[in-house]
Amino acid sequence: AGLFGTGIQSYFTFLRFLLLLNLPTLLLTASFVLLPLAWLHPPGPGPALNLTAGQCPDSQQPQSGIPKFHNQLWNILTGRAFNNTYLFYGAYRAGPESSSGYSLRLAYLLSPLACLLLCFCRTLHRMVKGLPQRLLLGQDYKAPLSAKLFSSWDFCIRVREAAIIKTHEISNELKVELDEDHRFLLSQQRSRTQRACHLLSYLRVNVLIGLLVAGAISAIFYATKYSQDHREEPLFVVLQYLPSGVIALVNFLGSQLFVILVQLENYAPSTEVNLTLFWCVALKLASLGMFSFSLGQTVLCIGRNRSSCESYGYNACDYQCWENSVGEELYKLITFNFLLMVASAFLVSLPRRLLVERFSGHFWTWLDREEFLVPKNVLDIVAGQTVTWMGLFYCPLLPLFNSVFLFITFYIKKYTLLRNSRASPRLFRASSSTFFFQLMLLLGLLLAAVPLVYVVSSTHSSWDCGLFTNYSAPWQVVPELVALQLPLPAQQVLHYLSSHTFGFPLLILLSLVLTVCISQSQANTRAIHGLRKQLVWQVREKWHLVEDLSRLLDPGASPGPESPPSRASRPGSLCPGFPCPGSPGPRSPAPGPSRFRFPTDPGSPAGPAASPPSPPGPW
Repeated sequence: AGLFGTGIQSYFTFLRFLLLLNLPTLLLTASFVLLPLAWLHPPGPGPALNLTAGQCPDSQQPQSGIPKFHNQLWNILTGRAFNNTYLFYGAYRAGPESSSGYSLRLAYLLSPLACLLLCFCRTLHRMVKGLPQRLLLGQDYKAPLSAKLFSSWDFCIRVREAAIIKTHEISNELKVELDEDHRFLLSQQRSRTQRACHLLSYLRVNVLIGLLVAGAISAIFYATKYSQDHREEPLFVVLQYLPSGVIALVNFLGSQLFVILVQLENYAPSTEVNLTLFWCVALKLASLGMFSFSLGQTVLCIGRNRSSCESYGYNACDYQCWENSVGEELYKLITFNFLLMVASAFLVSLPRRLLVERFSGHFWTWLDREEFLVPKNVLDIVAGQTVTWMGLFYCPLLPLFNSVFLFITFYIKKYTLLRNSRASPRLFRASSSTFFFQLMLLLGLLLAAVPLVYVVSSTHSSWDCGLFTNYSAPWQVVPELVALQLPLPAQQVLHYLSSHTFGFPLLILLSLVLTVCISQSQANTRAIHGLRKQLVWQVREKWHLVEDLSRLLDPGASPGPESPPSRASRPGSLCPGFPCPGSPGPRSPAPGPSRFRFPTDPGSPAGPAASPPSPPGPW
């Protein structure tokens, strides 16, 4: 924070939060799925699905489970080395539900949903906790610079290096505050024509970026479709990473173009970061959504007619264990993103810094070190976390890989920032970005939850592997267990809770609770505004007392209007963030008797000058 500002610090805090978010997810999966699975000793795999030549006229016997290239490195990179391990869905097996008191299928089904709910609650709590202070205090609230200047120093500092870092931190905070005040004054001085031109330029930039996002989504769709349709080509090793490469290329070029287009409009640093981050994350999430849809169209035949899909509910000719195939694609996505980050740090940023330090000239001065772009780096970790959530059903141990990747990413980014990067000349406040980071993470969670809910509730499971081989959809295990394990009264209660008879009263109750919460929030807002007005009146009362005291101490002062020097001499720090009395414009005393009278001599009943009446307070 002292060297690069609180905005850069918020990125590393966000990265640490994601690491702590994956650990409970991994612990939940290991406790309810892996440990019971090791205790119960699952049975071996059943007979393979036998497909006739009439059902698959255009393909040979499926080769998706047989590695064509025996190179162990390629098998690790593609995930085929872990195909028979607990990393993927196909290795999980269990006997009939009536043979054991613990339902491994129910635990495997509910663990991803519970993990998503836990992550949603923690992210929402952090987002509400990190709300910008100005949203709560109002747009017109301004903390005094004197308070930041005189109360920011830590007098426990004894080391020179720590003192230098603290000095930089205070300097960065004051720069941000002054820059925001300057931009606020400029925005207030704009005419209506200038504001209309500013709005048109804002719309122009966003429309252009939206068109670029649409083109990128189309490229990802066709790349994924081409990769899946040419699975048996001689260049399969290259083609299987084609979707990941196109997604990485699109997001890299998109983030660079977005930064350039947004910087051309000269927005505020916080607005620039948030706007760039919004479009970068929108591009990344839209890319992942299109990637999921194209996989569903190829694997589950969504919107396509195939003979093998009619009998089995999925493309059984090319994907006998389609959950493993989808898991491999998600595994390749997260692995490719991590390898790309490592390559960018040590093959691009490090050589660039060495060349800039070694050579001199106009070109190398213009090139300079790499600037640490917060939107691009946040984009990478949000995309990795979204892919991890999308793979909870297909790869239950994917949070373990993501945790290791995040741990290594933290130190690589720290090294890149301290050694290979330069401080950005445009600083921004951490509170304005932290809230936006959590909002983008929630959007990624919702994107991951939609296909998961669809697969769990409406998609036929594979016939050859996994826990749900005999179920039309994984969710069918829930009513089966309710009928087997629960008594009749409990079943009737559950049926009532899932019926419309209970749903309508619950909806009405939730509407009432929401209405009460909104009313209470509005009442609290009105109370805050009332307390602020009361504070203003109290400050004005103090100023009237100061005026009466000054007249008492200086009997020769005229009772006329207050002079400009006396108004200018008033300290403005007594009412930080509020309109102090005596601000521009003379105040003439109102006629009428004064509320305070100070006798000047024993013989006179009142002093020579009467103070202006004090406005009534809220009491």
